[in-house]
Amino acid sequence: MSDPGTHELNEAQRRAVEAGAGPVLVLAGPGSGKTRVLTQRVVYLIQHRGIDPAAILAVTFTNKAAREMKQRIAAALPAGSVAPLVGTVHSLCARFLRRDAPQLGREREFAIYDGDDQLRLMRRVLRELELDEQRHAPRALLAAISRAKQELIDVAAYQRQARGYLEEITGRAFARYQALLLEANAFDFDDLLGEMAGLFERRPDVLAWYHRRYQCILADEYQDTNRVQYVLLRQLAAAHRQLFVVGDEDQSIYAFRGADIRNIRMFTSDYPDAEVILLRRNYRSTRAILDVAQAVINRSGHRRAPKELETIHGDGAPVQVLAAYDQDDEASLVADAIVALGAEGTAAPGDVAVMYRTNAQSRAIEEALLHRGLRYQIVGGTRFYDRKEVKDVLAYVRVIDNPFDSLSLGRIINWPARGIGERTVAELERRAATTTLPLYTVLQMMAAGDDAPPLGTRALRQVRAFLALLDAMLVWRTADDPVAMLQDLFERLGLRSVLEQEYGRVDGAERWENVQELRNVAATVEPRDDATRLTAFLEAVALVADGERGDSVGGVTCITLHQAKGLEFPVVFITGLEEGLLPHARSLEDRDALDEERRLFYVGATRARQRLVLLYAARRTSFGRQSGNEPSRFLEDIPLAALQRGGRGTSRSAVPLRSQRNVPNSPAVARAQPLGDAVASFAPGQRVRHANFGEGVVVSARPIEGDVEVTVAFVGQGVRRLLASFARLEPSP
Repeated sequence: MSDPGTHELNEAQRRAVEAGAGPVLVLAGPGSGKTRVLTQRVVYLIQHRGIDPAAILAVTFTNKAAREMKQRIAAALPAGSVAPLVGTVHSLCARFLRRDAPQLGREREFAIYDGDDQLRLMRRVLRELELDEQRHAPRALLAAISRAKQELIDVAAYQRQARGYLEEITGRAFARYQALLLEANAFDFDDLLGEMAGLFERRPDVLAWYHRRYQCILADEYQDTNRVQYVLLRQLAAAHRQLFVVGDEDQSIYAFRGADIRNIRMFTSDYPDAEVILLRRNYRSTRAILDVAQAVINRSGHRRAPKELETIHGDGAPVQVLAAYDQDDEASLVADAIVALGAEGTAAPGDVAVMYRTNAQSRAIEEALLHRGLRYQIVGGTRFYDRKEVKDVLAYVRVIDNPFDSLSLGRIINWPARGIGERTVAELERRAATTTLPLYTVLQMMAAGDDAPPLGTRALRQVRAFLALLDAMLVWRTADDPVAMLQDLFERLGLRSVLEQEYGRVDGAERWENVQELRNVAATVEPRDDATRLTAFLEAVALVADGERGDSVGGVTCITLHQAKGLEFPVVFITGLEEGLLPHARSLEDRDALDEERRLFYVGATRARQRLVLLYAARRTSFGRQSGNEPSRFLEDIPLAALQRGGRGTSRSAVPLRSQRNVPNSPAVARAQPLGDAVASFAPGQRVRHANFGEGVVVSARPIEGDVEVTVAFVGQGVRRLLASFARLEPSP
């Protein structure tokens, strides 16, 4: 375990626990026992400094961390002792507001609205403002309002700063949304913090009461604080200046949630007399794992002096780098390795975590695990085929394959939202039930004016437009090209824009990646004599989705790198180490964003206790097409001596790391096929064929780093530059 447990405190931990009464910043590397330090600091304040437990306030950022701290403190203090107040920042502010809501003109018996409540309230706002929900997605509006509240921007300030039509609309929705919250005597989660910070700012007498009550403030995960959390901690600690914070700038990975890394970096500017203590001893990982993680994080900019982590463990097994042909091969490598670990008694499936940058990557991994009968669980997320956007798209595909599938048709009749209300759907389904006809037939009859249900003019127009969309898509039933069918569907629906409007830019982009993964699945479907490729695609999906229902207890943990923060596993696989994926394409033009991607890798790598395996694929299917990928620059940052390389072998060798290509004995290079007379084999004007890109003509061929780069113009695929050693180009007549 990462906590020293029964070990005595090491020197740095003891310094932190026994630090003076002023501000203290503890920079705690991964696995360095920070929870123990926080717990022992509280116990030390009570038992050695004589601080009243009721005068101690400890702030965490997850309920799990709060529970763990409470349990450890209770175990360390004599039975029956008064316990200090420990909780998440939201739970603490809710508690404070139960006392001080009247100072805001509110009742103490207020409601707290969760995400679903907020969504329903925003939909009411749009109806009242007569705004079209299709043009002004409720989730996107709520996301914009949440960002404003986290920055302590109120309605009036937002409306003053509004630029352009969308911000003006958001400002109007913001104002009405807040008015309805007030009317209901309710707060949303952002209000719990923002209203308390605002009250402290306006009412020094209220803040003074908390200063008299709480003398010592402790905060965990300080690198993850946003603006309002930062302000609240400064306000609460202003009188006594006994602010004890623990964090690690190298593990700040939540900028998309509003976390501001500047808060921890500026702590010593905010408190020039702060005592800074570094926890470097790692109780979790081996030296080999830490060396790899350190090599990547040391390339970040704007850091304090790099902290070289120590470990109580030995060198451990070398970190492996496995090169795969594509994402399915990568998933197979992972699954085969897990089976092998179990067979040799090294690790059970429950000891293993498979990590990835985006949720869409889980699809191939899930299928590979299922194929080998390995149990697994998706942590903090939904299994790929259970995701709403995936199920919605598949409902369209089922209707295209079989328009008389009334259940699927009912799911999509108003998705994306097209103004077909629940009353209209109910009437259509009632007519289908009374006539014992499929819903699609009822729509057809209505469009023809034949025994049409009594619908209003607008509803009738929308239903006919929907039927026209279906009829246009039904041509794909016989086209036998599910990839092209999905592309046509996405374009007709404007799906990328729909998802980003409905879920906001970040969540919408991730959901778009998920539905794009369906195209990748469709591209792998082989022609069959007994079914069209469209039917075969749906059959394959149904069988895999049904297989996911198995028991996951004791199984492999599949998890995004962001969700892995705070966890640890004996064995960790990090997949997708390619340019554009990790680091993500959105970060490549922004140094700060690229540094956060480094921190994300660092967090993932340091979750491993005994073994770490890194994987990348030479090709990854995107938008239904395979494309060549460069290995991640993070792999380039790791000394060659720190890595053990491997892969599938000569039959499916992948692109070697750039830094490996000049290493004569590199396993990745050794797996490449012999070049022979490769240069002479390809001449300008020669016709060739590629397994994925089809027919083409050689434009040029030139030697490059012990290989041959062949430039080929492919029919309908554009110009591609390929390495002869793995491109497998064949002469074409």
